[in-house]
Amino acid sequence: MAVEPLDPYDPPDDRAPEIEHDKPRRTPQGGPHLPDSIAPAVEALPGLARVAASAWWHTTEWGVKTSAKAGLRLARAVTDPAEASAIARDATEAASVIGGLARSVSSGMPLGKALVTAGEWLAEPPDEVVPSTASASGHAAEPRPTGPSLRERGAELLERSRDVWNTDQAHPAHERILDELAPDEARILLLLLEGGPQPSVDVRTGGPIGMVSSQLIAPGLSMIGARAGCRYLDQVPSYLNNLFRLGLVWFSREALRDPMPYQVVEAQPDVLAAVHSVKFAKVVRRSIHLTPFGEDFCRKVLVDEQVATETFPEHATPPAPESGEPPQEP
Repeated sequence: MAVEPLDPYDPPDDRAPEIEHDKPRRTPQGGPHLPDSIAPAVEALPGLARVAASAWWHTTEWGVKTSAKAGLRLARAVTDPAEASAIARDATEAASVIGGLARSVSSGMPLGKALVTAGEWLAEPPDEVVPSTASASGHAAEPRPTGPSLRERGAELLERSRDVWNTDQAHPAHERILDELAPDEARILLLLLEGGPQPSVDVRTGGPIGMVSSQLIAPGLSMIGARAGCRYLDQVPSYLNNLFRLGLVWFSREALRDPMPYQVVEAQPDVLAAVHSVKFAKVVRRSIHLTPFGEDFCRKVLVDEQVATETFPEHATPPAPESGEPPQEP
């Protein structure tokens, strides 16, 4: 037999000889591989027992591998928010597949066909996840806005201000304010627009001690909720706070010119209870007004165009804040 000559340019193989390990062996039925250490014992069993033993071995092997992988993923999920999100997504997907498989079998579909359908569903590629960038502190960075920049929006705003054909007179904040108003608050605004400024009183300690150090007992008592027809009278203080927060009303320390409305307010049970709660008490008269912005809001939003052109009672203008501070509520 002719011996093929060695190629002088072919270097000798210096690799170490491979050591035979306990390689898995394929079962006679063409099933999964079994290690050589247990393959003879499995092959010596009868047919059905051999299949059961092989299935038991591979189930155990799969369970050990799956448990190890799950443990590693759970360990990573403690410090990696992305891994924790992936585990939650996988668990939801598995529950959905199992539920769909159970519904298919219960509806009469053969088990084999139901398993094939579930396998096809699992074989679908997952949705592409856009990796999130993390900041130096480890928190996920906020996605950058895809709309126009602030400078572009400012330039567009100035361009609209030069447009002589633009007839839009409503303030852009009106729509947002409507979403932050309760129905009772709209009633209060309408009362202030049509009925003018409303009286309110503070009850404080009086007498000789009150001249030196007067303490506030009950602030901002009024009949504005009852006169406006509010449904929840106990929420009127909260309504007024919200209207003040939105810049629609302001609280004046000055009394109204007409003293008659105060006589009705001072005769109310809550005012009388506050007055009788101390030995010496005094009543300080205040008033509640619409701001210019609040009056414009009421004309543009709460009444129709024909009524908006009518003349309404005049409200006082809030004083300019001192030292750049916002006006304080009495």
